[in-house]
Amino acid sequence: MAAPVTPHIDIHRGGDRLKTRVSWLDSKHSFSFGANYDPENTHHGLLLVNNDDVVAPGAGFETHPHRDMEIVTWVLDGSLVHQDSLGHSGVVYPGLAQRMSAGSGILHSEKNDASSLRASENNIAPVHFVQMWVVPDEAGLTPGYQQLEIDDELRSGDLVTVASGMATHRNSTAITINSKHSALHVARMTGERAVNVPSAPFVHVFVAAGAVDMEGAGRLHAGDAVRLTNTGGQRIESDGPAEVLIWEMHARLGMPD
Repeated sequence: MAAPVTPHIDIHRGGDRLKTRVSWLDSKHSFSFGANYDPENTHHGLLLVNNDDVVAPGAGFETHPHRDMEIVTWVLDGSLVHQDSLGHSGVVYPGLAQRMSAGSGILHSEKNDASSLRASENNIAPVHFVQMWVVPDEAGLTPGYQQLEIDDELRSGDLVTVASGMATHRNSTAITINSKHSALHVARMTGERAVNVPSAPFVHVFVAAGAVDMEGAGRLHAGDAVRLTNTGGQRIESDGPAEVLIWEMHARLGMPD
């Protein structure tokens, strides 16, 4: 029998992230991504990608393929236009959760489009979003797409389940992912109330905006992340507006089901 893993808290500062910068994109990668490869930093639990992207107006990712990945996109500022080979199209904006199941294969594009339904005629702002990829339960699933407005639930300041494949969240207001061991929670904090980190074998806490204080990790600023192993329950507080994205995972890459 394997020895139990000691509870561990691993802090990763935003300024240390791998980066991709071109004329229209400023992307910061919490894990290895594309040409930015670090063999010691490929994933945590089932989370392979946590990209913090800023895309210039009128620019974006042209049509490209994905396969066997659950992709969740969370917009912080601006709006992002999605189109895919299944005929889905939509505008993703703050408070709207979006999931694309790549499955057996899908093509899609993502652009900061100034002509989008939520943009004004004079919109010249970039779009800022976090895109996260988790491993699905099975390869070769039928590709799919889902989006859901969760803005009202976030106004409470509580930790809200945004995307999940876990049985315990089947009756919650959340988009569904094909990963029965994973769930994404979001807190849009105001400084008035604290939230607690879920307990799980693997947890990834990402400060998407503002600053917070986390028990056992101290002060965290936008871009900072905390990877927890076999622990949870830590209290997170803010003294002003902040947004925190938390992945709760009960398995890791390569772990038997």
